[in-house]
Amino acid sequence: MALDYKTAGVDIEAGYKSVELMKASVKETMREEVLGGLGGFSGAFSLAKIKEMDDPVLLSGTDGCGTKVKLAFVMDKHDTIGIDAVAMCVNDVACAGGEPLFFLDYIACGKNYPEKIATIVAGVAEGCKMSDAALIGGETAEHPGLMPEDEYDLAGFAVGLVDRKDLITGENIKPGDTLIGIASSGVHSNGFSLVRKVFEITKESLDTYYDELGTTLGEALIAPTKIYVKAMKAIKNAGVKVKGCSHITGGGFYENIPRMLPEGVNARVKKDSYPVLPIFKLLQKTGGIDEKMMYNTYNMGLGMVLAVRPEDVDKTMEAIKSSGETPYVVGEIVAGNKEVELV
Repeated sequence: MALDYKTAGVDIEAGYKSVELMKASVKETMREEVLGGLGGFSGAFSLAKIKEMDDPVLLSGTDGCGTKVKLAFVMDKHDTIGIDAVAMCVNDVACAGGEPLFFLDYIACGKNYPEKIATIVAGVAEGCKMSDAALIGGETAEHPGLMPEDEYDLAGFAVGLVDRKDLITGENIKPGDTLIGIASSGVHSNGFSLVRKVFEITKESLDTYYDELGTTLGEALIAPTKIYVKAMKAIKNAGVKVKGCSHITGGGFYENIPRMLPEGVNARVKKDSYPVLPIFKLLQKTGGIDEKMMYNTYNMGLGMVLAVRPEDVDKTMEAIKSSGETPYVVGEIVAGNKEVELV
């Protein structure tokens, strides 16, 4: 038998089919700046609008969904994991005050099942629509022999834009500023290696209904990461200058909140100022996890934490609510040494 790429485990025809299947989803994410269609060697995006800015700055973010993809395999649910990949990138861009412009995804799989790949990409497109970013390209790589046939990894990156005067840097944060948290949807896309130590990731375990969650364990864990682009845009449109912003990802409160702090201040967060989501309580109880470790690993119910002037609190809260998200006043900035105090 003559050897070819297909007998080596790579199905080029499946690749063509998955591209055909995903075209409709991708089309829905287009913005007027996108030049050309899907299928070129690179995605083209017009930057004519930067002429309207005084000092345009490009922002970028790249990330994946970590081991959360394991849940998608076991639950055979692949329609929202793409939202997670987009969220992890565009939230970082929004954190700096930027508007995401476009996104590219990368899927590595053991075997290209076109319908499955198209479902994953439909989720990516959904995340792009939620953040007004165009999905202008991507790559599906078949890796036979490197990955099991029914597994994949998903990552991507976003490019955004901000006028330098609107950059959120944290440099002007000072004692007396107020901390506002925006609610998360659950575990988001971080800490799943610990989740998988606490709970058996089997179909039976994930299909188990918990009264305190109001859903099955799987549904609570796979809930897609919140995208905060529209909330941050609403705050900006309300005329508020956000002084600092932290996207609460891996490393939880202790690692992420200090990233926005200048020298000489601490962030004092009141633990009882907002509801800790039931999934975190269940995780802590089932795993016997120390409270500090929980706050050092998970978002604990807050996906973003912002610092604003006290006089801007009401406007900020209203803007976040108008975008459909839930805000809480969670603490304040005090004198200190670039640390988080949980009280």
